[in-house]
Amino acid sequence: MKRFFKHTVLFVFILFIASLLLDVIFTTIISQSSERNKVENVMHSYGKKHDVVIMGTSRANNHFVTDLFEKKGLKSFNYGISGSHLFETSLLLKLMITNKFQIKNLILEADLSICNEKRDEGTTARFMPYIHTNSSIKEHYKNELDFKQLFYVPFYRYIKFDAKIGFREVYEVLSNKPTNTLFNKGYYPLISDKKGSMKNNISTLKVIRNKYYEEIKKICKQNNINLIVVMTPMCKNTKGLDYFDKVKKQYPEINNFENTVTDDRYFASCGHLNNEGAIIYTNHIINTFFK
Repeated sequence: MKRFFKHTVLFVFILFIASLLLDVIFTTIISQSSERNKVENVMHSYGKKHDVVIMGTSRANNHFVTDLFEKKGLKSFNYGISGSHLFETSLLLKLMITNKFQIKNLILEADLSICNEKRDEGTTARFMPYIHTNSSIKEHYKNELDFKQLFYVPFYRYIKFDAKIGFREVYEVLSNKPTNTLFNKGYYPLISDKKGSMKNNISTLKVIRNKYYEEIKKICKQNNINLIVVMTPMCKNTKGLDYFDKVKKQYPEINNFENTVTDDRYFASCGHLNNEGAIIYTNHIINTFFK
């Protein structure tokens, strides 16, 4: 029995040391990368000056053509992240402020994301390599149910988020494999002729008083950033389009531009404009706020 106990203790000890070692290796490798995604790009950027910063979900990432702002003499970057929620957008803005970004105007896409305060697992993974070294990230996640595991258990976060920051990511960082995330100053155009679903149902979405949106407003006010909040188009074959009116009622300052583009030929899917549609929408934003 004593022998079994000793072997068990030895096994647990070896497992702990191995986990600790792997944690250090993965963190060291992944955290040195700065060009593979927008989170790590912000983490490694200091003192950037922007006339226009765009933030939000894929409906920001795919809808705001950065070059059109640049042609107007506005230095711009699209930091929209597909799949993200306001939870991550608020944190990313905090990191920009910590890293002394100078932002004149922040265009925030906040429509479908207003209805929840949950984190997005895919985007959360991108912050995890820095949770021990960055106090803003630690503070932002401290109330999550799995914070103790993420923060205190060696290598746990790399197992949990293996699809984003696992062995494959380590290999691709070491191989200097590029991504297209930062191309086009962060704008990701949807150009394919193949359309996604042109039907949608958002009738079950409930507008809430979103604390992360409130955080973003507070940060902008404290740092003299002109905050422009907008809703972006959805295809006309969407059930529950009155959701946008409900958002406007809850937050009158949010500009409802949902019906700026309505023709299906300008959509790649019901919730996302194609490149042509994005050009029309971006020009509308420029003519409205930056004429």
